[in-house]
Amino acid sequence: MTNRPAHDVVVLPNVVALMEAAAERLITRAAAAIGTSGRFIVALAGGSTPKALYELLATPRYAPRIDWSRVHVFWGDERCVPPDHPDSNFRMASESLLARVPIPPANVHRFRGEDDPARAAAAAEQELREFFGTGLPRFDLVLLGLGTDGHTASLFPNTEALRETVRPVVANWVPKLNAHRLTLTFPVLNQAAEVIFLVTGTEKARVLGEVLRPAQDGPAYPARSVRPTHGRLLWLVDEAATSELQPAGGQ
Repeated sequence: MTNRPAHDVVVLPNVVALMEAAAERLITRAAAAIGTSGRFIVALAGGSTPKALYELLATPRYAPRIDWSRVHVFWGDERCVPPDHPDSNFRMASESLLARVPIPPANVHRFRGEDDPARAAAAAEQELREFFGTGLPRFDLVLLGLGTDGHTASLFPNTEALRETVRPVVANWVPKLNAHRLTLTFPVLNQAAEVIFLVTGTEKARVLGEVLRPAQDGPAYPARSVRPTHGRLLWLVDEAATSELQPAGGQ
């Protein structure tokens, strides 16, 4: 008898195919969640890779297939900048998706990156508690990316947030960036019903291969610690990112 894999890896031929697969999966998850609970709660990722997904979801091909009035949007992490700053994850998602679909403003729950980091983290935690009630928040879907150093959200190697076991949100000091980042923590990520990593490009091949290696030797990449306790972990990757994958890691 073999154990069920801790993750599923789906390899798509190119970025376009990957984004289409991600859009279809998100739409499926949204419909299922709305059908069950009357709402779909998603945490968006920042960065350049998910931007293409958001732009696709805003097109006439996909946008009408989602009941945006029942969608609630949060973020996996945020830079400590104002919402109109070029580096803001909120701004990127707003311009590429949220401003282009009929989602109620009250359903958009952003981190207040312009505030003091500790105060912003506390406010975000309070909002999560008011929205989800007691216990850890359980998102219907969390979208994540993968950095070349193995970080995900703003959970960077050798930072304090990696050791957090209770709080759902922290202001994580990242020495190599000389900055704080607001981020969801592993307890919340691993409580999600589904987590999808989006990984593209040859520059991610080495770290993807190491993160997905069965043996837990080598560097302690933060992304390795994303293991939903009662949910699904799905990796959507393009062929360019797969050169370091072991044969068993394919779909």
